[in-house]
Amino acid sequence: MSHTFGEENPEQAGPAQTPAGGQAQGAQAAQGHAYGYPNPQGYPADPGAAGGSGYAGGAWYAGGPGYGEPPVPPRRSRKRGLIATGAVALLAGGALGGLIGSMNHTAAGTVTAASRTALSASQIASRVDPGLVDVVSTDGDQGATSAGTGIVLSSNGEVLTNNHVIDGATSIKVTDIGNGKTYTATVVGYDASHDVAVIQLQDASGLTTANLGDSSTVHAGDNVTALGNAGGKGGTPSVASGTVTALNQSITASDELSSASEQLTGLIETNAPIQPGDSGGPLVNAYGQVIGMDTAAGSNSPVPDQSSTATQAYAIPIDNALSIARQIESGTTTADIHIGATAFLGVEIGSSSSSSNGLGGTGGFGDPSGQTGTTGVPVAGTLSGSPAANLGLSQGDTITAIAGQSVSSAADIAHALVKYHPGDSISITWVDQSGQSQTANLTLTTGPAA
Repeated sequence: MSHTFGEENPEQAGPAQTPAGGQAQGAQAAQGHAYGYPNPQGYPADPGAAGGSGYAGGAWYAGGPGYGEPPVPPRRSRKRGLIATGAVALLAGGALGGLIGSMNHTAAGTVTAASRTALSASQIASRVDPGLVDVVSTDGDQGATSAGTGIVLSSNGEVLTNNHVIDGATSIKVTDIGNGKTYTATVVGYDASHDVAVIQLQDASGLTTANLGDSSTVHAGDNVTALGNAGGKGGTPSVASGTVTALNQSITASDELSSASEQLTGLIETNAPIQPGDSGGPLVNAYGQVIGMDTAAGSNSPVPDQSSTATQAYAIPIDNALSIARQIESGTTTADIHIGATAFLGVEIGSSSSSSNGLGGTGGFGDPSGQTGTTGVPVAGTLSGSPAANLGLSQGDTITAIAGQSVSSAADIAHALVKYHPGDSISITWVDQSGQSQTANLTLTTGPAA
């Protein structure tokens, strides 16, 4: 069975929106990633004024239709969230027993309490809320903000969230629910392919950490509760109760504001009515333990609005998310995992590409006025002063390779740049408007988080 849903993007807002209400997804346009989720919409993130609606950061991946309707590409909103399409039974990732290194709970912090008996939704919220944070990402390049949720992993401020919640951010502010304090956060690393990111709160200590469960013990029919920054409003986390409706689901999540999409597998499906801004928040079992991270959702409406709730929601099993978090925490770079600052290319991808936003990741200038027949990624524009602009790329050109790797979509560019960092020199091959192929080297600069 296949589903189309929107990502739970953080709430997204336009230039005039306040940080608490919207997402900063747009920033991604200036990144080295060719695909952030440009102002994604979706459940987990709270829809913003200018950003697409959708849960948790983004419109539900494109607000995909329900099972009986043709799938609609999921979208992410700044309240971020993803929209899912094509759910199939696929198992992904391995179970892990917990965190290691600096992500271990320390004596200086408190862990939220679990129970040996089933709890009510209100009891679950009172126990779990102190281990959560509200995440507000700002895209200074595009004047937008987005809001999502995060799960506290360590007492010194290491937080787990969705990549799409911080994607494209030039600055991140995080408010800890447990102590009410607001911190500046930096990106430790992220895995855009699996929509996982770890951020670090600056000068944080003594935070209450979440009680992490074992997602391998989850079964269809289990009662679950989703908590998060619904609507990007901040304050006491919202509560959405439901049951697990399926396991090991596969979806295609897309951004509402762009055509960017991604495949996510091994997900927990639930009917808990998640809302935009919940992205990155916890899916909790009846005993107060986090067994998943809310990531995407969909509804029976082709295009859900900012007040919509999901009829189908998806969470990354906590064991899988922690497996990636472990690698990030250890500083391990892989084909999917990027550590540290994001490399910036500074080129906007044209609309005919599978993903239209992503400066570096491509940036959102708008659709190009024309396209060539060359296979590759059409350039809609470049950011003034960026590596791509300094090299001479301009609207109408077509990028065919990055660092010797052929590319045909913004996602391909983003993936090719994962292992690179600001200051690295890479080759870029493109076909100019006259049809001539050119190859030159450029030095990547620092861009928004991807």
